[in-house]
Amino acid sequence: MDFLAPSSRRTTLKALSTMVVGGGAPAWAEPAATTLSVAAFPAVDQILKAALPEFQKKFPQVRVEVVGREFADHHTAMTTAIATGSKLPDVMALESGFLGRFAISGALEDLSKPPFDALQYEKLFVPFTFQQNRDAQGKVVAMPTDIGVGALFYRQDLLAQAGVAPQLLGQSWESFVATGLDIQKRTGAYLVTHARDLKDIIIRSNLQPGEGIYFNERKEVLVESKRFVRAFDLARTVREQRLDARVQAWSAEWAESFKRGTVATHMMGSWFAGHLANWLAPQTRGLWRTSALPDAAHAPWGGTFYAIPRRASHKPLAWELVRFMTLSPLRQLSAFKAHDAFPALLETHRDSYLEQPVTFLGGQAARALWRDLAVKTPAVPLHKLDALADEIVNTELDKVLSGKKPTQRALADAARMLGQRMRHSA
Repeated sequence: MDFLAPSSRRTTLKALSTMVVGGGAPAWAEPAATTLSVAAFPAVDQILKAALPEFQKKFPQVRVEVVGREFADHHTAMTTAIATGSKLPDVMALESGFLGRFAISGALEDLSKPPFDALQYEKLFVPFTFQQNRDAQGKVVAMPTDIGVGALFYRQDLLAQAGVAPQLLGQSWESFVATGLDIQKRTGAYLVTHARDLKDIIIRSNLQPGEGIYFNERKEVLVESKRFVRAFDLARTVREQRLDARVQAWSAEWAESFKRGTVATHMMGSWFAGHLANWLAPQTRGLWRTSALPDAAHAPWGGTFYAIPRRASHKPLAWELVRFMTLSPLRQLSAFKAHDAFPALLETHRDSYLEQPVTFLGGQAARALWRDLAVKTPAVPLHKLDALADEIVNTELDKVLSGKKPTQRALADAARMLGQRMRHSA
């Protein structure tokens, strides 16, 4: 989608907002006296609740019940609901990492077909996110609302103490690791929380057309490719040089490492800045900066989608709510300001808010940087075995990190196991 002139942007904003909050109900809508159930995780549940008063101006007799659970509990509950058909919501929020297993199962409504016709909205969104919401047949199974753009976060104070220029972190992955040695020698800080962090980013970076993370469109297993070899070798080097703190993501020790400044960098989605500022390490305000990933890498990292289960009870109203939450630039911008949910709609990216300095990041215009990275980020096609592949690859990486296997053998074993599973699931 081409960026619009100011006058055209105002017209488009008004038109899109009217599309989802004004006018009468569509001809195919059901009676208004309905309770609509929505399942979500933090902070998506808060974003939904904030939007409901305006949604209910259009549907005053509709009661919307938002069921919020912690991130892992939510996705477990949705898996159970899909499998059993019990306590199935009308709308479910899904994080991008979980979308594949739901999409491939055929449990989500095909939003490509009438009366949804979701493909008409494709050009309104950041390209990679509207390619991640397809199943193996190309059907749209969910609508994006926010995105995660892979970025590097680093402690400017630790780099200054070590006498290290931030640019050295980004020249290449090898330079990133070498710089970590200088940082640790002069400050005592680890480079990363876990060696797996490098593997997670590198295997997701700069994917070629037709490539997923673990499989390509010809149903070939990719885990012995140069991308995986480099990821495993660099992770092993980080472990051998004692540059990782060996703490698991989202653990108490992980959070504490950011509070105490014992880790100098972290690679994650752009939304991580909000986590740092709001609950992980608010006392480190002004000490962090962000940049593109090392080696000119571009990778998606998280993002939220709204889906309608195929067996949902109130699909017309569910679709009205999904459109309301995903097609309004004003609504997405509000969620961005309140919860750091980087919007999926391209129209919001021209708002002056993205140019404003981020105080937590030392006044850096970080949102503008992430916006520019977003349009260069490749899509990651869904595959039904992605979750299993992630488990197998992580298990083999642990064996490499512990010295039990060399990289080539570990990846060959992972490829063999995944090949067997693909043949059994065909």
